[in-house]
Amino acid sequence: MANELEVSGPLPGRSPDVSRENLLLSGPQGNLEASLSYPDTTAEKAATVVICHPHPLHGGSMANKVVGTLCETFNSMGVPALRFNFRGVGQSDGRFDEGRGESEDLRAIACWVRTRYPSAPLWVAGFSFGAYVAMRAQPVVSAQRLLLVAPPVSLFDFENLPPVTVPWMVIQGDRDEVVDVHLVKEWVRLHPCRPLFRLMADTDHFFHGRLNRLRKTIRAVWGRQS
Repeated sequence: MANELEVSGPLPGRSPDVSRENLLLSGPQGNLEASLSYPDTTAEKAATVVICHPHPLHGGSMANKVVGTLCETFNSMGVPALRFNFRGVGQSDGRFDEGRGESEDLRAIACWVRTRYPSAPLWVAGFSFGAYVAMRAQPVVSAQRLLLVAPPVSLFDFENLPPVTVPWMVIQGDRDEVVDVHLVKEWVRLHPCRPLFRLMADTDHFFHGRLNRLRKTIRAVWGRQS
């Protein structure tokens, strides 16, 4: 059950027709802090997307600028976006659990989203560690589309995850200093159901100076399909 902390009007500095709700939602270990942003003109059956943040032990949270860019991008496409803090981050209860518990957190969040938007297709997206959690939980939450940004295939066990069978996309910077770019490319090539793959030139792990390009890359593909 959600405890509503705040309902605000338009987001400062952004499109005037986008609103936000800051929430505490029930998770496996207690509360999960979340933020839902949505266009006021959202169609009844528009998709919704849940976005997962990078590694909690390395400063990752839903305030991450890449996560924020993903939210803004989906909102600009008419899609409500919910980002949340994994267990142990911000106001979310619990402790870091190497992706296992975080996948359960995502499952709880997805259940709430489906209650809020019962007619909407569910999409899941994740950046870095969040990409691992998103891919790990995607079959469990029955997401109908998946977006992975800079998936850390050399740092977590992607090989033993179930293959993705829904439309999906992988975006990777070619100058990533955290994730091995060559391993990501090989992992994509060998996947039984290949994703749409976009390799962004002159782009590091955190997309410094490349957030607008990231936004355009997503909109160029998913904007036509939303």
